[in-house]
Amino acid sequence: MRSTNSAEPWTEQGLGPFGPAALKPYSRTRFATDGSALLKVYVGIDPEGRRQREVATVERAALLGISVPAVLATRNDEAGSWTAFRVVDGTPCSVSTHSAIEEYIGHVVAVSRRLYRPVAGATPGSGWEARRAGVVSSHQFLLDQFSPRCRSLPWWSVLGEALQPIDSHPVVHLHGDLKPEHLLVDGDRLHVVDWEASACGPAVVDYADLVFHLVRDLLYGGVPPGHIPVDLLTRLPFSGPVLAWRLLLWLDRRRTQDIDLVTAHDIHRLATEEQAASAYRSLAQTVALLRAAGVPR
Repeated sequence: MRSTNSAEPWTEQGLGPFGPAALKPYSRTRFATDGSALLKVYVGIDPEGRRQREVATVERAALLGISVPAVLATRNDEAGSWTAFRVVDGTPCSVSTHSAIEEYIGHVVAVSRRLYRPVAGATPGSGWEARRAGVVSSHQFLLDQFSPRCRSLPWWSVLGEALQPIDSHPVVHLHGDLKPEHLLVDGDRLHVVDWEASACGPAVVDYADLVFHLVRDLLYGGVPPGHIPVDLLTRLPFSGPVLAWRLLLWLDRRRTQDIDLVTAHDIHRLATEEQAASAYRSLAQTVALLRAAGVPR
């Protein structure tokens, strides 16, 4: 029989006990029973790479003046790849009302002033670490995130050509997953959590990810497409090709047949849209149709 310490090696660090696990697609998280720590066990796609990336990024983000949770312990052992973070106080941003969305976007803009500064020598790729070999362009970095089957789909060449202009954008540090629940408001202070998807690339990648998640979550929460607050979203830098890429990446990471619902014409229309408001309305209509077709959130 395995000992308690062997089964839960974080106890060797004086951490725990932890409560029941909350299951996510790529992690299992548990809060310490005294509320002082959060344990994350990485699962699914490249758990060890994500562990290393998050720990390294959190340390560097703190140097930029961004409030992040401190790493208490991290290891790769018989329990898997895991990290224990000190819990930070704060309430996750909300998108339940127009004013809440406006406040959320304001917090994102505040974080962007520290995060999206051009970085000398930075190259596109996962994490914030320097890459000495195998450097790819920004548009190729985005294309490389699709599964191999996408290369044979009708929209592949349309998307690839549309993304090429982003190669001229400055390469900056990206959070990679700026959802409302990853921004915690504590009075006048803002904490940013969950950095495992961090990367380097054009800032429009983070902005498109934010817009996509907001539109999708509002639609799946029952908000009609015509009521999506596109006027607030136009505060953010816009790229039609990157928005199209983010839509397709969502589909590629769901059921394999879902992505076949999108045509080359759909992607061309979204990628060539020059007005942010029109593009966001088009995105909302497309996601609403996919939701009606049964595509999971």
